[in-house]
Amino acid sequence: DVEEFVGDNPFHEIRKLTINQPEMAYLAHDDIPRLTALLSGDNLKAVLLSLATGGRWGEVANIKGEHIIGGKVIFMETKNGSRRVIPIAKDLESLIKVKATGRLMNPSYAIVRSAIRTVRPDLPVGQSVHVLRHTFATHFMINGGNIITLQRILGHSTIQQTMTYAHFAPDYLQDAVRFNPVAELSRFCP
Repeated sequence: DVEEFVGDNPFHEIRKLTINQPEMAYLAHDDIPRLTALLSGDNLKAVLLSLATGGRWGEVANIKGEHIIGGKVIFMETKNGSRRVIPIAKDLESLIKVKATGRLMNPSYAIVRSAIRTVRPDLPVGQSVHVLRHTFATHFMINGGNIITLQRILGHSTIQQTMTYAHFAPDYLQDAVRFNPVAELSRFCP
């Protein structure tokens, strides 16, 4: 049994592998109107809903009328199996919820991917449509959003997953100065 092993760790001299995290690309603020100008109908609706909620492509593309209630989107079929409720603007709700029940749109992954590639041809391979989710998360943090709130919106099971966006928070390191126990040094050194 491993619990009963006594002696030096035979792996103590072996260094851990360093795995480079893939670059997390996102659309700049100016890229968004350029993208939406290339789209129409269900493709535009799907992109807007993803950018407004951070929803994954499959969650957004399969949204049903009964999952948009009172200014909130309920993503039922999520990657980790837990449902997420995310508020949306009334004008977006009016645009998307064209009927009370059933699937609301049938967007084309290929058309949306092509439009994103037109706007951002430099995106890393495999990140075309998922960049919409990264764009939501990045702008959420840039605009002062809370990392715990972002974790809940994105449906991440651990905060470590969400922390990849923390460096986008404005002045996030300044919190170390503001919130440490001796922030007001004059109280301790008269």
